[in-house]
Amino acid sequence: MDRLDNTVRPYAWGSTTAIPALLGTEPTGEPQAEMWMGAHPGAPSRTGRGTLAEVVDADPEKELGAASAAKFGPRLPFLLKLLAAGAPLSLQVHPDLSQARQGYEDEERRSVPLDAPHRNYKDANHKPELICALTEFDGLCGFRAPAETADLLDGLGVASLKPYVDLLRAHPEDAALREVLTAILTADPEEMSRTVTETAAACDRLGGAYAPYADIAHHYPGDPGVLAAMLLNHVRLQPGEALFLGAGIPHAYLDGLGVEIMANSDNVLRCGLTPKHVDVPELLRIVRFEAGDPGILRPEASPDGEEVYDTPIDEFRLSRYVLPEGSGVHDLTLPTPQILLCTAGTVRAGEHELAPGRSVFVPADETTEVSGSGTVFRATVRV
Repeated sequence: MDRLDNTVRPYAWGSTTAIPALLGTEPTGEPQAEMWMGAHPGAPSRTGRGTLAEVVDADPEKELGAASAAKFGPRLPFLLKLLAAGAPLSLQVHPDLSQARQGYEDEERRSVPLDAPHRNYKDANHKPELICALTEFDGLCGFRAPAETADLLDGLGVASLKPYVDLLRAHPEDAALREVLTAILTADPEEMSRTVTETAAACDRLGGAYAPYADIAHHYPGDPGVLAAMLLNHVRLQPGEALFLGAGIPHAYLDGLGVEIMANSDNVLRCGLTPKHVDVPELLRIVRFEAGDPGILRPEASPDGEEVYDTPIDEFRLSRYVLPEGSGVHDLTLPTPQILLCTAGTVRAGEHELAPGRSVFVPADETTEVSGSGTVFRATVRV
């Protein structure tokens, strides 16, 4: 079992206080957006045996277990994070496995440099993800029913929104969403900026259901992503609740602290709320134009105290143990690799005492016992 020393990424949208408060450290004044736990080459966790990527590479079958290595290859297939949003992230969508492979192979064939700003596919993997709230957490997830969005936009009284309102009311659901998103992202930039400015002022004046979009516009004035965001469901998670983001589902995180887990990929197609490249044709190929309930997940408890967040993919499995004082020792031994992350109280994992924000990597089949009083998240795989 290896204690992990993890990198905190200073993305501009990150909270300056949430991760330091969890870790019990002083804020630096700079944003601290994500703390990465895993073997992703962008920021692998460090251990006493080298980086976690080096540890896994040295003996994949021993560290990952035979079943995981056979199913996912000689790499840790998930990345665990603490995510602290102090401002809205870019509105984005992720490809499925087939789309990622096709996109990656196409850009490789065209010799698009991996670090090129217009590159869409950094690898050939998909990126399903799950976010579990540690604090109240705001986000956008999936398309709202077009008729409801039409009513929302119509209520703003902004004349330049009328064509979008009419489209949303006049077409079948998938065609309506596709046409409106396409129109928003391909509109004349100056005209769109004026429309967004008027829309933001109306949202700010009316408040209520419009308040989240007024805040988004405050951070991204004139950005067409503000209107794109209004097509999506606004979701407010309470601590312990989660969202699963599958392929093709547009989403954005707005504010709050959570535990995030994803397949080990960096493939993102952006829809707006960003100065980065927006590839509209490729985005429209990836997005699933389906409206629906975002589907808030709550953990399912098992007799041994494990609370599991059930998702339909195999690259990761996230659960938590909420350990009351005097609950004894819990055996967490598995034939698959694990990362254990403490988020509250003090938890002992093997020989390591974990305070909030501290984590360990557990190789497959290593005897793993936890005790103490607090909350520990367990990340592993399904085989």
